[in-house]
Amino acid sequence: MKAITHITAILAAIILAGNLTRINATEGVEPLTLLPLEKTELKLKSPALPAVREIAEEIPMSKNFKPAVTLNIYDLPYSRTLSVPNWGRLWGNTAVLMAGGITTMVILEALPEESTAWNRAENSKTPLFKRWLRHVKEGPVWDGDKFIFNYVLHPYAGAAYYMSARSCGFNCWGSFLYSFCISTFFWEYGFEAFNEIPSVQDLVITPVVGSLMGEGFYLIKRHIVDNGYRLFGSPVLGYAVAWLCDPVNETIGYFRGYQRSAKRYMKSRRAGEGFSGHTWMMPGKRGMEAGFSICYNF
Repeated sequence: MKAITHITAILAAIILAGNLTRINATEGVEPLTLLPLEKTELKLKSPALPAVREIAEEIPMSKNFKPAVTLNIYDLPYSRTLSVPNWGRLWGNTAVLMAGGITTMVILEALPEESTAWNRAENSKTPLFKRWLRHVKEGPVWDGDKFIFNYVLHPYAGAAYYMSARSCGFNCWGSFLYSFCISTFFWEYGFEAFNEIPSVQDLVITPVVGSLMGEGFYLIKRHIVDNGYRLFGSPVLGYAVAWLCDPVNETIGYFRGYQRSAKRYMKSRRAGEGFSGHTWMMPGKRGMEAGFSICYNF
């Protein structure tokens, strides 16, 4: 039952988430005259250049300036320890998860008693917060839920919480801590404690196994994002798998345009891939010197 609550909350959260100056120097230039360096002392005089800070202070900056593409953790090399947190997005994800949790509890309270594992007749005899305190004192206990609930759906819920933070730029440990806090304090000792005693399996399996599964989801999503949201060449499969790996961020990102921004960035980055080169000629100690250079962008 708890697993159904977790998954339903994620689905409810997903539904709620829907609501420089160019100079021309080719004219008026006298022909270059090369003189032997050992006979000529070349002295160049130029006016003092202003400090960089003075130049920067004179450049007007718009307060409404926004970059065309905002880089995120998927644009950086893979790392388990690098953390570039986007707290604004994380708080948004947390608010969506909380709204989904509240919506789920309201729906479950309206369902018939046989649809849940809650003893409503017994619960109705005890005030709400006294019931919560009693359940917290009695727990945690080893529950008798089915295998698919404790070891499949609960880890998936933990992975979804983990990815909610991982895709916001947090590293493995920060994402694990977020998954632990959501599953423990928001669920087991939060909403669910009003109707059930906290479960040992849910306290351990959800954040621990869920985080391991979540890092696997993160690697899969990195591969999909790196290929322009395509998997095996299919954008439909790419978007579907990315959503399964990271339902909260992908749903919110759809309405905020994160996927489109990522595709534009990958397209522009790939446009710069390949070979480029140029030749050069300049005076040297032995006369005119020439050469060429080759650059490969990847």
